[in-house]
Formats: sequence, C-alpha cells, structure tokens
Amino acid sequence: MPEFLAEVIGTMILIILGGGVVGGVVLKKSKAEDAGWVVITIGWGLGVTMGVYAVGSFTGAHINPAVTLGFAAAGEFPWSKVPMYISAQMVGAFIGAVVVFLNYLPHWKETKDQGAKLAVFSTDPAVRSPFSNLVSEIIGTFILLMGLMFIGANEFTEGLNPLIVGLLIVAIGMSLGGATGYAINPARDLGPRIAHALLPIPGKGGSDWKYSWVPIVGPILGGVYGAVFYRAIFLGEYSVLFWILSAVIAVILFGATSAELKKGNTVADNVEKKIS
Repeated sequence: MPEFLAEVIGTMILIILGGGVVGGVVLKKSKAEDAGWVVITIGWGLGVTMGVYAVGSFTGAHINPAVTLGFAAAGEFPWSKVPMYISAQMVGAFIGAVVVFLNYLPHWKETKDQGAKLAVFSTDPAVRSPFSNLVSEIIGTFILLMGLMFIGANEFTEGLNPLIVGLLIVAIGMSLGGATGYAINPARDLGPRIAHALLPIPGKGGSDWKYSWVPIVGPILGGVYGAVFYRAIFLGEYSVLFWILSAVIAVILFGATSAELKKGNTVADNVEKKIS
C-alpha cells in the first residue's frame, strides 16, 4: 500500500472511531447519550489503536502531524516525507469526519445545541483562555511524544505496541484532556473543523475559527519539543532546536501563568470592593 494512502486510511479510522464516540455521547437520542468523558477517552484510545493496527506496517502509523514533525525533528523520520504525510493525515481526517456526519444523519436535527454539534468534529476549551489553552495542548502533546519514545525504547510482545499507544491516549485524555478536549493532533482538529464548515449540518452554527489556531500550534510545539527533549535528556543529544524550544515554551508558560494570576487578583479585588 502506498504511504500516502496508508496515512489517509489510518487517520480516517482514528476520526471515525474518535469523532464517532463523541457523537454518540453528545448528540440527542443517541443510545450512548450522556455516557460521559470516560467513554470518550476510551473511544479515542481505541480509535488510535485501530488506526495503528491498520497501517502501522506501512508507515509506522503517524496519523498525526505532531508525531510526524516530532519524529523528523528528532532525526527519526526524513523531512522530505513530512509534507506528504501531513497532507494524507488532513485528507484522512476530513473523510473520517464526513463518515461520522453520515453515521448520525437523523441526530443533527434532533440536537439543538450548536456547541455539541461542533464538539463532534473539533475541540473547544472548558474555560476559554487561549494562551492557557495553548499550554494544555503543549503539555498533552509533549507527553504523547515522550510516551511514544518510551514505548519505542522498550520491547513488547509482537502486536501489543498499538494497544499500548492507545492506552497512552486514554491516559492523556483522562489526566489532561479535561481542559481543552485534548486535540494533541492538528489534523484531528483542523480536518474535521473544515468538514463541519462545509457539511450541510442542520442548525450547526459557526466553526469557531478564532480558537482553531490553538489545537494546531499547541500540538506542534508540544510534539516537537517532546521528541527533542527525549533525545536531549534521555540520550544526551542536545540540539539547537531543543534550546530554542525550551526558551519559547518557557516564555509561553510564564506569560500564561502571569495572565491567569492577574485575572485571579482582579476577581479577588472586585469581590473585596463589593464586600466593603
């Protein structure tokens, strides 16, 4: 199978099962309605597992631009293939989102909540604060790439690796995903968001393009940093990119923390004024 087609299929499977479980939980009159966050994280984890099982032997099943860029930055994947892999992942994510739309055809008109409809396709934060949301996506994808490096450094019984990777996704979702819905994958968010904008979904509302940069920039920064961090700290292979990203992410963390603390102080001051 050509590598392009393999990444399309792997990413498509990821979105069908991942977006599909969100649809089952949030859309009205679904038998899985209100099943909750645990079901969603398990669904996404199994989606990754099945995507990796499907095409891992052909491409290593990146099915995520952050993974492709991280591996390339760490010297474990040729830069010449990066554009092709990312293009395939975007196509696969879009197709997968269309399949999810078709699967829940009667449920769109039954669901009045525009945010719930968008959630089937793309992520949104629990508390909207763009730079803090960016931090959450950086952390989640950093752990993803570090985890993939850890898994690659250990030997498992043949065929178990995809399952371990899926469990990593579940762990990230349960532990860190509550802040932003854990995109940790630019194609997973952008491809379906484009599908949401183009598909004739009844009463769908906007596609929240103002937020769309966060699940793109955050995973790319976190993924690349996770890969070069592993090479530097675990293998002693320090690179210029490692030091540059360390500085950039330190600035982002400091800025986001300062902004949130200022917000907290402002709220406290307003409460104190009202009391007095």
